[in-house]
Amino acid sequence: MMSLVPSVVTRFAPSPTGLLHLGSAYSALIAWTRAREAGGRFLVRIEDTDIRRCRREYETAILRDLKWLGLDWDGEVRRQSDHFSDYGHQLGRLSGRGLVYPCFCSRAEIEREIAASAAAPHGPDGPLYPGTCRNLTPAERKRRIAAGREHCIRLDAARAAAAAGPYDFVDEGRGRLEGQPLLMGDFVIARKDTPTSYHLSVTVDDHLQGVTLVTRGEDILPSTHIHVLLQRLLGYATPLYAHHGLITDATGRRLAKRDKDLTIRSLRESGLSPEEVRRRTLAAAAGQA
Repeated sequence: MMSLVPSVVTRFAPSPTGLLHLGSAYSALIAWTRAREAGGRFLVRIEDTDIRRCRREYETAILRDLKWLGLDWDGEVRRQSDHFSDYGHQLGRLSGRGLVYPCFCSRAEIEREIAASAAAPHGPDGPLYPGTCRNLTPAERKRRIAAGREHCIRLDAARAAAAAGPYDFVDEGRGRLEGQPLLMGDFVIARKDTPTSYHLSVTVDDHLQGVTLVTRGEDILPSTHIHVLLQRLLGYATPLYAHHGLITDATGRRLAKRDKDLTIRSLRESGLSPEEVRRRTLAAAAGQA
């Protein structure tokens, strides 16, 4: 029997902490194009687990800009803040296997310990967490939690790597890459104010939504190593990845939400048509703008 499930499912997953800009529109355009060319599905997901920075008005503006650009999506928009129970359940599975632990360190304490270390290991974003709370006894962890000590939850990367075993994944432009489970050390998998983090929620959502092709900026490639690690630990299939180049300004700095003159709203209000903005987006990505 022929499957009714499309072979290609892509997604665009912005965080509503600002207006949609040219760089993010490029990511959306790539995902939309790949899905439409393959007769597949293009999904939109709002990654709003950072409850302190995300704003509903930005979500509304982003969806409006996507519609204006002609980037229609399939099905309902998934808002992560509506699904904390999904992430909490998977966090519980990892906890039950002894793969996570509470971390009570403040940012200042971590910085001081790193500064005092003669050879602090580094990851893609700088020094890695030194593992201060990794070896606390269960009794001490319970005592601190009972005392109301603020804490986040970290993945024990070494234990996770041992549990997952060797793994790899495929990036369209780079071929098959060997997974590096220790690349980000004992990263935060759940924050003190939510039962999740970007890394956990994006991994769970891609699985639940049946995403088969993840298109995103090459700056996220390091994170892919630990997302595939989490997929292995949770028994998920690994999608195909396509990490694309980033749109940058004249100085080579990648675009960000602070670049207000290059938001889709500002370009629309300047009188440009959706077709013109899409052409400008592709030209900027090709280095022609």
